Amino acid sequence: MNSMKKITFSKRFPDMPIIGSSFAGSLDHVIPLSYGFPAPESFPLDTMVTATERAMKTQGSGAMSYTGGSGISNIVNWILKRSELREVYANKDQIIVTSGSMQAIDLVARTLTDPGDEIWIEAPCFFGAIRTFNLAQVNLRSFPIDENGIIVEHVERALIEATTLQQKPLPKILYIMPNYHNPGGVNLSVDRRKKLADLAYEYNFIILEDDAYVELSFDGTYLPSIHSFGPDRVIYLSTFSKVIAPGIRLGWAIGLSEIISKMRILKTDGLTSVYVQEVAYNVLEQLDIASHINNLSTMYKTRKEAMVAAIKEHFGDEVSFVSPEGGFFLWVTFPQGVNTSAFVDDAMTAGVSYLDGRHFFLEEEGYNTMRLCFTYCNEEKIKEAIKRLAEIYYQHLRSLPMEEAN
Repeated sequence: MNSMKKITFSKRFPDMPIIGSSFAGSLDHVIPLSYGFPAPESFPLDTMVTATERAMKTQGSGAMSYTGGSGISNIVNWILKRSELREVYANKDQIIVTSGSMQAIDLVARTLTDPGDEIWIEAPCFFGAIRTFNLAQVNLRSFPIDENGIIVEHVERALIEATTLQQKPLPKILYIMPNYHNPGGVNLSVDRRKKLADLAYEYNFIILEDDAYVELSFDGTYLPSIHSFGPDRVIYLSTFSKVIAPGIRLGWAIGLSEIISKMRILKTDGLTSVYVQEVAYNVLEQLDIASHINNLSTMYKTRKEAMVAAIKEHFGDEVSFVSPEGGFFLWVTFPQGVNTSAFVDDAMTAGVSYLDGRHFFLEEEGYNTMRLCFTYCNEEKIKEAIKRLAEIYYQHLRSLPMEEAN
């Protein structure tokens, strides 16, 4: 028998670390604060059952067929109407329904960039976006965020330097998560939103506005979208994953029709499932969406408050964080010199998982940070998880040589 020759893989694979805590689901004793998931009990299961039956009865074989264009008309119309609440105004030529918002990120990157082009991102940044951009073989450059989102002055300075000093090329895309940032939990201020839109016009780049968490405001207030300040320079993304269920895999992109038409051509799955779109539309028709989102926000606010209280009780002034006003995540910063990657495995052994912050950065930074999700687990589990996390952290500190612990 011939010996098996080594298989060679594409050079496109991004150099991404394995996130150990992503395996927490296989360990029954682990309370998974690493998951970026909605609460399973929030899924409108009864409504989805009746919506599925209704879709099949009303649409029949049509729900199981191919369709062209950007999405079925009912779901497209619903999204366009809903988007107006975020001051995003568009017509049917300016929208494409995708298999989750991650597909939309991929389509935008492949539509607007070639290998070697520049995409600018936030630091920290959603690691799924980093992975997708790496697959597009672009050059990434990151800019820090603070409690008001990306620091626009740093972006403007880089744009000026790229133009006048020609030190680095201008970006094709600036990727921004303006509301309830993943992982930072912060909101981009209105002044910064407007300034970014102005810069996009001045320096001719596209802002990719990823608004996955926009509906989950704890006080029911919403900031204007970046798209509202620069509709010709912004592609607006959102998703049903956070308010209905992630398993339906439905997202969308809204932008200039000339961009959207090119994205349709690159959509390698042919079309987003007609069946899923029909079911989702019937869910939206039957569900009191305002009441449903209010219930979600109330539940998640309670869980966030439980997490904040537990962190204050068990960590005191040892850590810092911004208490988010919505979304899924709380971003915790430990003292300089702490490496949260060093005790992630010990934490899972003790029964709690988190995402160590290094995964959200391009450079060698973020080692003293972690992302905690407060939506997936109930308050009692959250309190116990934070207690376990604190025990492991202080145990880790005691195990370090004196000079490192200090």
